Amino acid sequence: MVLASMEESIELLVGCYEQVLFGYRVHREGEQWLSSADFTHHAHTASLSVVAASNRFVATGSRDETIQIYDMKKKVEHGALQHHNGTITCLEFYGNTHLLSGAEDGLICVWNTKKWECRQTFKAHKGQVLSLSIHPSGKLALSVGTDKTLRTWNLVEGRAAFIKNIKKNAHIVQWSPSGDKYVVVIHDKVDVYQLETAAVVGTINNPKRISSVQFVTDALIAVAGDEEVIRLYDTASQKCICEFKAHENRVKNLHVFELEGAHIVVSSSSDGYVKMWKIDMEKVQTPPSLLCEVSTSARLTCLSAWLPIAVANKEKTNTTVAASTVKACDRPKKKKAQSEAAENKEASETQVVPLHKKRKLETKPTQKKKKPVK
Repeated sequence: MVLASMEESIELLVGCYEQVLFGYRVHREGEQWLSSADFTHHAHTASLSVVAASNRFVATGSRDETIQIYDMKKKVEHGALQHHNGTITCLEFYGNTHLLSGAEDGLICVWNTKKWECRQTFKAHKGQVLSLSIHPSGKLALSVGTDKTLRTWNLVEGRAAFIKNIKKNAHIVQWSPSGDKYVVVIHDKVDVYQLETAAVVGTINNPKRISSVQFVTDALIAVAGDEEVIRLYDTASQKCICEFKAHENRVKNLHVFELEGAHIVVSSSSDGYVKMWKIDMEKVQTPPSLLCEVSTSARLTCLSAWLPIAVANKEKTNTTVAASTVKACDRPKKKKAQSEAAENKEASETQVVPLHKKRKLETKPTQKKKKPVK
């Protein structure tokens, strides 16, 4: 969960099969929300698979095996990261200091965003890494892959902390905003885990295969599947509180952030539309109100939002990782010299491709503003 202010406009970011990253500026004028096309950028040579944003940078991953970095404040390309072999499957920033990436090669890389060096590489899964999530404290990360395992990573010591065998391949894992619980998605089921016990405390059964999940709060989670509907579930009772038709075709991605105390859900669909919804937490059973929508006329694959005045809760949170979780999986520490040598080797094998002439993101020509939805 990320907090934002409307002092500056929000940038909705969507990638597509056509190898393009779109940026749409959204801002509020009084009670109305307006959206306009801001930029398009064609930096990859294959379809985009994932996009992530901090309050300075945007990172995109692709089937072309590269990660492209953009400086959103200067609106220029910042460079390309070349370390993975295979499609980049997941990207997540931790504040403004680190980026984690996962790919089909089974690796998870930890990038320092100051010099864009690969500080650590984990051989995470025997197969593809399908999803990863960083704990709000920044001390732990979770990952799932095609080897039917859920893995916990100690990011402080740079080592594996725990491996849990699961019956099937999970394709999504995500921490709650507080870090007290997490969810693991297998096909149409969402298993809710408690951090303290690392045990499943409940299971959400969705009617269709799940394409995206996002925590709205610790108690509320938004779920999208292979259909036009978005559902809001209570994580304690695992019951559906609200469902509403969001698009004319299946919903592919969800993104959630908090805006001046309001909980916002952004959705993208195979129908080419991106929509922004506001949840009334006092009337959560009522379908969210539609704030604005944009038509991309593209086959969308991934979604995120760039918030200029964003203050990541992760940087503010003093959440303490349960000592038992890490302590129970302690392993002998590697010698410092060996660890440093391995880290240096990993960094030297990584290619960071700077751009001698940083290209500006291609600004879209002025277009008529989309009609606001009141």
